[in-house]
Amino acid sequence: MSQMSQPTALSRCPSCEEPLESGDRFCGACGYDLSVVPAPPPDAPTLTMNGRAPHPRSETDPVHWPAAPAPGGPGAPAAVHLPTDIPGTDSGGSELSGAPAAPAAHTAGAASKGVRFDRPPEPDDYHLASPELSAPLAHGGHPSRPVDPRTAAPPTPPAGTKVCVACRAGNVDTDGYCENCGHAQPRERDHMEQESGTVAAVSDRGLRHHRNEDAFAVATAALPDGSPAVVAIVCDGVSSATRPDDASLAAARTANEALLEALPRGTHPQQAMYDAIVAASHAVNALATEPETAKEHAPHQNAPACTLVGAVVTAGLLVVGWVGDSRAYWVPVDRGAPPARLTEDDSWAAQMVAAGLMSEAQAYADERAHAITGWLGADAYELEPHTASFKPDRPGVVVVCTDGLWNYAEAAEEMAEVVPPDAERRPLHAARVLVGHALDGGGHDNVTVAVLPFPAAPQGAGSA
Repeated sequence: MSQMSQPTALSRCPSCEEPLESGDRFCGACGYDLSVVPAPPPDAPTLTMNGRAPHPRSETDPVHWPAAPAPGGPGAPAAVHLPTDIPGTDSGGSELSGAPAAPAAHTAGAASKGVRFDRPPEPDDYHLASPELSAPLAHGGHPSRPVDPRTAAPPTPPAGTKVCVACRAGNVDTDGYCENCGHAQPRERDHMEQESGTVAAVSDRGLRHHRNEDAFAVATAALPDGSPAVVAIVCDGVSSATRPDDASLAAARTANEALLEALPRGTHPQQAMYDAIVAASHAVNALATEPETAKEHAPHQNAPACTLVGAVVTAGLLVVGWVGDSRAYWVPVDRGAPPARLTEDDSWAAQMVAAGLMSEAQAYADERAHAITGWLGADAYELEPHTASFKPDRPGVVVVCTDGLWNYAEAAEEMAEVVPPDAERRPLHAARVLVGHALDGGGHDNVTVAVLPFPAAPQGAGSA
């Protein structure tokens, strides 16, 4: 679910110099909060003390320079004393001795006592002195030179330590920031990919959101007769709710586990999908339970919520289930046959179209189009899981996705155009292409897509 973003006048991120677009609230590369950057001061002319701006001097105006006083005469400046003219002692009490090149005012060959200004011939390779070398060497040499931290090589971190992606030196704290340079680290969910047998899914944060509130789960199972079943669940967190990322993750994992438990027992895939959505709803509802003291400190919080869409593909059956506005599409391998959208949105726009009050183009052009009327969460009006089963007569692929993708390929024909021709053989590649299509289109929302070939291939047959 996308949210309105505040415009920014910055052209590049102050943290990582990544180019920005108008309307960005967070840097798409490092997650820097652009709202904390102060606005540049207004451009105002420099004023004179009388309150008027000075007039620019013409290049032809004459310049009157004061005459230099005669040497030794009145008004002449005092003689210049060089540092080499000043006697001194070193830290041991010995008189300083230096032999710089004698200036013109000095007698040739006269050695002046003072500070040496001739640069030693050694290269500028300073290294931090270890504690055992901090004292003068026994043979009378000089102690090690100090390290320049700007050029010193960072120490090797302990094994298993997460290192900053920016400075490659600092450790990353539990909040996801570098302890050395403060750079925000990419979150684990910013970009995720998974392939299980012949099903694959990809999820990306997008270009405008500061975190990924989508989640997915893909898996394979065996039916009682030994034939394969492929499962994909995709969830989209509702941004206006509290902890939408937790809601989507809990729903995806719970629904996937419920299907993997029910299908091998012989439960019909359509009934198993219905039960999985109900179980996912209970998991999301559980996130809303919190002590009263927590509500007192954060009274603005509401119940976590998300949408869900899932698909189960077997050797001869295709089942989909959904709540909300995430979608499933059917794209046949033979592009001569028409593609189809397999789900109907629980949204304001879908209700307007169903009631005959607007055409589909008019409804989805309205700013209220993406207001959902069904979701998983403790504050949902009433849970109404939708399920449907199909028996396609030809091979194809099922595309299960959030609105972060179908916003850029809404109609079934548009989705079929961007699905690669070899999607049934390379589902992971196809999912990457579809996510790339959304990012190329603007990436205004989190985008998640799963690709399932139909019919389900036997166990062990993966993508090329």
